[in-house]
Amino acid sequence: MNPRILPYVLILPVTVFLCMFFLYPFVLVAQQAFSTETGFSLDNFREVVDYWRFPISLQNTLLLAAAVVPFQVGLALLMATMVNRMKRGRDMILYIWTIPLGISDLAAGIIWLAIFDQSGFLNSMMNGLGVIDQPVNLLSYQNPGMVFLAIALAEIWRATAIMLVILVAGIGLIPKEYYEAAEVFGASPWKRFSRITLPLLRPSLQTALVLRVILAFEIFAVVAALGGTLFPVLMGETYAYQFDLRNGGAAAAMALIILAISIGFTLIILRALRVPKGASI
Repeated sequence: MNPRILPYVLILPVTVFLCMFFLYPFVLVAQQAFSTETGFSLDNFREVVDYWRFPISLQNTLLLAAAVVPFQVGLALLMATMVNRMKRGRDMILYIWTIPLGISDLAAGIIWLAIFDQSGFLNSMMNGLGVIDQPVNLLSYQNPGMVFLAIALAEIWRATAIMLVILVAGIGLIPKEYYEAAEVFGASPWKRFSRITLPLLRPSLQTALVLRVILAFEIFAVVAALGGTLFPVLMGETYAYQFDLRNGGAAAAMALIILAISIGFTLIILRALRVPKGASI
């Protein structure tokens, strides 16, 4: 086979897969979002944006992402650094920390519902300690802060492992000679981390942040399990338009709005963590 043709042959299956399962469905969704009975129109977008729940769901989604993602970045960096320094039991600890990756979003929400529910673990513990006399409904409209906290904790527990795996792989690619040379010259652990680990980890950190931010805007099942309609988010509204209101055009418009927000934040992250040309790590 001609060496010039070989690369195109190798990427052909992936190209066909992306066209069939991403590009073609995207074209259909875009067509549905911009179409009405009268033809091309922005009525679906106007309907979505003018609905009173839209600003609330947008605010909740952005607030949840702003609260969860930075905390997950710091936690994943700490965990990855700890795993990298372990001499024994490294694989076992990494395996335990990545268990949530094998749990679905809905299952994670149900697990944390068993903790915060009126008959759950938290109420039982507070009752046993004498803090409360009878079970309290923590996940109610009277406790919006507790609903937000439960969702945030569930997301941190469920999705931090995604960033952890990427960062552990990135740290593993950093040459050990850099750390040895820095230690010879008397660099403190913090200086080794800030001057070696963080700069060389930028490509992995960029990938982890982009992936996590995109998933943060697609959060749905955890919110549905813990907050229901008490904590509306963008994906929840998309589901409601499609299956409750039977309005496919509005659901498609909502999906494109979420896509636009995700692309916007992705570009911000790529620019903020721009990898210098020639970086190999």
